Formats: sequence, structure tokens, C-alpha cells
Amino acid sequence: MKIESSELMNSSTPERVGVSFLHESADLHVTGAATYTDDIPELQGTVHVALGLSQKAHARLLNVNLDAVRQAPGVIAVLTVADIPAENNCGPIIHDDPILADGVVHYVGQPIYAVVAASHDQARRAARLGQVEYEELPAILTPQQAKQAQAGVLPPMHLSQGDAERALQSAPHRLKGTFQCNGQEQFYLEGQISYAVPKEYGAVHVWCSTQHPSEMQQLIAHALGVGAHKVQVECRRMGGGFGGKESQSALYACLSSICAVRLQRPVKLRLDRDDDFMITGKRHGFYYEYDIGYDDEGRLLGARLDMTANAGFSADLSGPVATRAICHFDNAYYLSDVEMSALCGRTNTQSNTAFRGFGGPQGALMMEVALDAIARRLGKDPLDVRRLNFYGKNERNVTPYDQVVEDNVIHELVAELEASSDYRERRRQVQAFNAASPVLKKGLALTPVKFGISFNVPAFNQAGALVHVYRDGTVLVNHGGTEMGQGLNTKVAQVVAHELGLNLDQVRVTATDTSKVANTSATAASTGTDLNGKAAQDAAAQIRRRLVDVAAQAFGVDQDQVRLANGLVQVAGQTLPFFELVEKAYQARVQLWSDGFYATPGLHWDSKRMKGHPFYYFSYGAAVAEVIIDTLTGESRLLRADVLHDVGQSINPALDIGQVEGAFIQGMGWLTSEELVWNAQGKLTTHAPSTYKIPAISDCPTDFRVQLFQNRNAMDSIHRSKAVGEPPLLLPFSVFNAIRDAVASVADYRREPELNAPATPEAILRAVTGLRRAQ
Repeated sequence: MKIESSELMNSSTPERVGVSFLHESADLHVTGAATYTDDIPELQGTVHVALGLSQKAHARLLNVNLDAVRQAPGVIAVLTVADIPAENNCGPIIHDDPILADGVVHYVGQPIYAVVAASHDQARRAARLGQVEYEELPAILTPQQAKQAQAGVLPPMHLSQGDAERALQSAPHRLKGTFQCNGQEQFYLEGQISYAVPKEYGAVHVWCSTQHPSEMQQLIAHALGVGAHKVQVECRRMGGGFGGKESQSALYACLSSICAVRLQRPVKLRLDRDDDFMITGKRHGFYYEYDIGYDDEGRLLGARLDMTANAGFSADLSGPVATRAICHFDNAYYLSDVEMSALCGRTNTQSNTAFRGFGGPQGALMMEVALDAIARRLGKDPLDVRRLNFYGKNERNVTPYDQVVEDNVIHELVAELEASSDYRERRRQVQAFNAASPVLKKGLALTPVKFGISFNVPAFNQAGALVHVYRDGTVLVNHGGTEMGQGLNTKVAQVVAHELGLNLDQVRVTATDTSKVANTSATAASTGTDLNGKAAQDAAAQIRRRLVDVAAQAFGVDQDQVRLANGLVQVAGQTLPFFELVEKAYQARVQLWSDGFYATPGLHWDSKRMKGHPFYYFSYGAAVAEVIIDTLTGESRLLRADVLHDVGQSINPALDIGQVEGAFIQGMGWLTSEELVWNAQGKLTTHAPSTYKIPAISDCPTDFRVQLFQNRNAMDSIHRSKAVGEPPLLLPFSVFNAIRDAVASVADYRREPELNAPATPEAILRAVTGLRRAQ
């Protein structure tokens, strides 16, 4: 579905949901007028913080001499772990993540001390002057090493369904091997930043670029040793998050607050890009050992999968990430007999964290790579093998974790994409091209997505909102979600405008603020609109009922004869402006504000057995990718991408298409160009745009066809829409598999290429060379 500029609706359009309204901050974004944390006017006396970082991957701190740091120009204070008032922890679940190193450092880049200076530049220069003596300790740097040492940040996880061993032993064919996918840097355009201002009686007001203000509030309170009621965290917008600001904004929020309260001065902590890379965690890289049984047609009979995630030095969110990886290995396919294990491997690297997809991509990728390999072994079209294994409608529809797939549309969606993309004919054309082209080779792949929507932890699936209606008929909304460019505030405003029958310009959404809506969940797991939209709808509906009651009483009619629409009230044959009804309600002392609340129903999860009903519903999608590779250089290019994605009954199609496009390119970057490299000493060497390559505009396909699948959520989500943030990131599996398809053509598709992710030019060239040597 292409959205033309003329189709983008303005605030006078009668419809409020299902319409492509402009992003509420679009003009501010393109003119540079949008206020991010670093744009907030600095208060008088503001000082700046920089961090002194470890230069060793694992070592005891024998001596930390900071005399030169304290004497540097502009330095006001230097803080170490001894200066933290209360708890030295910023871990979101387990208290194993120190704010500042305490006796031992666990990775190159771990903060040891904080420097407060008059300017940002002075703080950064001074932070480089510390003299640290280390006693080096053994370091684990890869998930394979962690697996061998059985070093985990958490106990191993296991899920079993049926009898995998029996199924494997009796299977006609078995596919065994290892695979690896690398991590990924979030590379948000706005880096980590926190601005803390001290208040009376030890309180603090913190502006923070974070996806989880309530968690920042709690961790700041614990670090200061005060109650949460003394900590106010506010976030108007982020310049991107992608999971990297869910838990890992905590270190900067805590340190800026500690410095602000200690010095009784406003304190800003803004990381430079290099420091951001060196300190913060990434997407978890995974190492896999797999054994899959299948029959002559390619039907999956049994599977055993052992996954080791590179967790980094602390737990962070690795447990939930590994859980979601296990719950997404099946992707869109029925597995009757399966055994899965996952170890969150402890390594001496940055503590890895949430990233768009949150383990789901790492789980499903292994399945998609395996199915292509099975198809090549059998000489079959991979789409036919996939279709044979899809979940059924009324049978073969129970996941390995015991949830019944009740809303399956993968058959219809893939059939539509197969036809619209002309998949079969293009498959023939690609093979003909390869037969005639000795150097350049093309590849084609179609991969589907089934992605579960809800937090792994049932308690997180709740949200609150406040809606205020003012006497002039305008509306102010506050909710617990955070805006990071994805359009959450736009959708929530649409929901409230629709509920109250208003024009969109009459509704304004304010900054997320822990003093307004308390105990909120992170804006993550693709649940932002689902949760906060429902909460805002609940609050607006309460006010609407009160206003309708006022109108019915004032005009002597039944409530069902009152209509609110287009900013007007129609009642008893009369039409009056919305604000006049509001004024009547005010004069009658009727409450014109309300709180709203929503909790996702029907969720339960047994974390020990890894069984239950963890997801409210599933989102579906599929993509076809056509690539070309140069077998002499290993370079690859995506020529065309056809995407069909299920967002249910879209609240805002333009925003949803933008999310699908962005997720596709970001996922493609993870699987092709974004390579994280640590040297033998454990230092991340790809810590800047010069060495870490996210996709550029030239990497996008010139032929990029994105359509929304016409569907209506079977579950009672907000206006029957579906989440869109994370699921489309799995669609570019098609790009990776198309590259593998192109490489396999070098050996006439008779051998499986040895190609892990990311498929960089070097990796592709090694795979091509390996196939040619094998021949």
C-alpha cells in the first residue's frame, strides 16, 4: 500500500482511526524544532559528566589514581563507587550490574569513575587522565567459550514437547550442524543522555532518553536511598530507542541524579558516540547446535536445538530474550516433537540487552535457514517445504509451549504474496540467469513470520492513562508509553479523538511523566499502542459517557440520541459545538477528566516448564527478496523486495507502512552489513560509523513494494489493530536466505554454503570460495 501525500489526512477529516494522519511531530522533526533531552534549555549552574572507562576485559582494580583528573581544567568533582549513596546497581531484574565498577572490571568500556566539570569537553578530556593499575583475569569473549565453560548469567533453560529423541531416531533424514548470528548495535540517532535537576528535600527531576521511565524512577531511588515519590522522570521523545534505552538508560539516569543531589546543581550526562558504543549492550549474538529430522517431502518430524546467547557480563534482560528465542524457533511451523535448550552465556563484553524483536529474530532465523537447507537437499522449492510445515487451522495448531494458534492467516497471506510477487516465474528467471552468468549470481527467497505479541512477564502487560477535557473543548492526554519516533502519541491521540468525536487538532499528548501515570511498563515488545491506546480509550470513554448523560438530561432525550462527531454535538435536532456541552457539564459540576487502565486478558506463563499462554495474539507477514552477488568480491545487493504484512485493522496505515519499511531495512543491516568485532583483548573495534556499517539509502532496494494485509485482529485489541514495531524485523530473513541461495548456485545448489550472519562481502566470498574448493 503506497501512501501518497494527498492521502495524508488533516484534522478536518471525519474519520479518526484507520486513517493516515501525519505524525504529530512530523513538522518539528523535519525543521529541527523537535525538543530532545539535549535541547532542553540548560538551567543556570548546569555541569557536565563524563566517564572513565576500563581498558581491560576482566581485571582486578589494584589502584585507581585520579589526582590528574581532579586537577584538570574545569573539574568540579570526581566520583567513584564509594560516593554512591545507597545501592550500586542498575540491573533491571537481577542486582548484578554495578553503576560504577567495584573492585573488578568485567569488560573494556565499563565505567570506573565519573568526572563532573564545567563543560562537556572539559569532562571528557579529564576523564582520559585517570591512571589505573590492573591485575588481569581470564576473559571469556565468545558464546562458544561460555558454552564450553558452562558460564551463564542465569541457569540454563529447557523446553520439551513430545519425544524429540524418538522422532529424530526414526526420521528418514537428519540435518545436523552449527550456525551463528552476530549481535547488532542499536545505533539510535540520539545517544544516551540524562539531565538531572535537584529539588527540595533530596528529590530530583530527571529528563531522560528512556523507553522505561518508571524503571528509571525505581533504580534512581534505590541508588539515592530515597522513596520513589522523590524521583520524577520525564521523557517527551527519543531520537530512536530500538530496545537500547529500555534498561540501559539506567546507568546514566542514576549517575546524573547522584551527581545532581550530591552537588546540588543541575547535571547533564551525554555520551559521545564512541563511548555509547563501548559502554552499552547490543542485540544478543547466538551460537546454535541443531539436529532436525524430516521426511522425503520435507515435513519436519523432530528437532533438537541448543542455543547459547552472548549475554555479556551481567543478566540485564537476557532471561526474557532467551525465553522469546525459544518461543519463536517454531516461527510459522508446527513442531510435534522438539527439545530446546538455551544458555545465557556470561562473557566479558558489554551486557547485551533488548533490541527490536527481543530474541524472536534469533530464534526464528535458525528455523528459516534450516528449511532452506532441507529444501536444497531434497531438490525442492523452499516455498513448497515451508507450506507443507505451516501451522494448520484446526489441527497441527499447538505451539511447543502449549499455546493454541487461533488466528492463523499465514496460508492466505503467503498465497497472496506468492501471486503478487510473481514468485514462481521469478524463481525460474533467477535459475536461468545463474546458468548463463559465471561471475554474477542471483538468489531468491520467500520467508514468512509469525510473531507473538505481549510481554513475556504477564505483569508487564498493563497500562494507565489520564485524559483531561478543558472548558474550551480541547483535550490533554498523558499515558505511560514513550514516543521514540514510531508514532505512538499520534495513534493514542487518534484513539481519544475518535472516542470523543473530536478533530485531531483538539487533542494533545504530553510528555511521559512518572508523576502523572505511575508504575508503567516499558514501551517495548511492540505493545505501546495496544496497552496505552486501550488505557486512553478507557479514560476517554468514561468522559464521553458523562457528557452524553449531560446532553440527554439537558435536552430531555435518551442517551442513544446524542451523537458526538467532528467536534460537534448533535442532539434533539440541534447541533452545538463540543465546548458548549463541556461548559454545561462544568456548570453541572460533572467531572471532566478521568484516568484509564488496561490489562491484557488471558495471559499466563510457567517459567520453569516454559509452558502457557504468553501471547495475546500473533502478527503475521512474509517477504520475497531478490539479490545479486559478485562471486569475485563477495559484494551483494538487494534488487527487489516484496512485503506483505499483517497489522490487523490499521489505526494509521502510513505510520504502519513506515514501521514495516524501517524494520525491514534494519533487519537487513543486522544480517548483511552490521558486524561487531572484538579483538583478542576484548576491545570492541567497530565502535564508530567508520567501522560499523548500518544500511545507507544506497542499500535500500530500488524496487521496494510494501503492502498491508487486509485483516482484522481476532482478539479485542485497540480497534482490532495489531502491533507493528518488532514483527517486520524478521521479514529480511528473505534477504539472508536469498544470499545463501545465490551462493549455493555456485555449486548448482548441490552443497550447502557455510555462511553465518552477517553475510558481509568477506563472509560471502569465503562461502563462495569454500563451495568451489569442495567441488
